Amino acid sequence: MTAAPHPALELREITAGYQRRAPVLRQVSLSVHEGEAVGLLGPSGCGKSTLAKVAALLHRPYAGTVRIGGEAARGWRHRAPRAQRTAVGVVFQQPRLAADPRLTLAALIAEPLRATVRAAEAAGRAAELAEAVGLGGDLLGRRPHEVSDGQLQRACLARALALRPRVLVCDEMTAMLDASTTAALVAVVEDYRRRSGAALLAVGHDRTLLERWCDRTVELDQQSGTRRCTAALRSAPRAPADTTAG
Repeated sequence: MTAAPHPALELREITAGYQRRAPVLRQVSLSVHEGEAVGLLGPSGCGKSTLAKVAALLHRPYAGTVRIGGEAARGWRHRAPRAQRTAVGVVFQQPRLAADPRLTLAALIAEPLRATVRAAEAAGRAAELAEAVGLGGDLLGRRPHEVSDGQLQRACLARALALRPRVLVCDEMTAMLDASTTAALVAVVEDYRRRSGAALLAVGHDRTLLERWCDRTVELDQQSGTRRCTAALRSAPRAPADTTAG
C-alpha cells in the first residue's frame, strides 16, 4: 500500500502570539494538501493573521510544529533554511507596508530573484510575472507612491510567485481592493495553482468569497471572554468560481 503524501503545509497544535502569558492562538491545528485551497475565516482579533505569519515562517510560535512538505520548520524569518523560506510565498493585506518605497515595481517583483538566479534570468522572470498579473508599460518604472493600491498589490502577488512556491499564503490579499481587481488577482492565483499544483491558504473575513474560491474553509472562533481560538473544520462544497463576489 502506498503511503499517503504529506500535506504541503501542516500546523500542529500551534500556540502563538505577542505576549507569552496571553497568546492569541492556543493549540490550533490545520493542514493544506498539495493542490488544495483552504480558506481561513474568523472575526477580527481571533489570530488569523498571526496564524498566517506562522505558516509563512515569519512568526515563531510558542509551541507546536510547522511542517512544509512533511519536513519540520528548522528556523524562522531569515534563519529558516533557504529551501523552506522559498517554498512559501506570502501576500499581505496592506501592500504599502509590504513594499520598499524606494523600489520600482519592476525591482519589487525581481527582489526575491536577485539572490537566487542570474541577473538576465531575473529580468526575464520578472517581466513574465508582470505580464501575468496585468502590469506593463510605464507602471513597472514607477514607485509605490506613484501607483494605486490595486496596482501595487498586483506587484506584491507577482513577487510572491517569483520563486515558484509550493505553498501560497494570502492574508486578506483582496480586502482593500475593488471587485474587478479582486477577480483578476484570484484568477492569477488559480492559474498558478492549476499549473503548479501549489497549495493555497487564503485568509479573510469575506465568507462568500472564500467559500466560492476555496475547496473548504476553516473557521477560527474567538471564545467569549478569552483570546483562545479553536479551529473547526467546515465542509463547504466549492461553488462555481464567480470570484467577483465581495
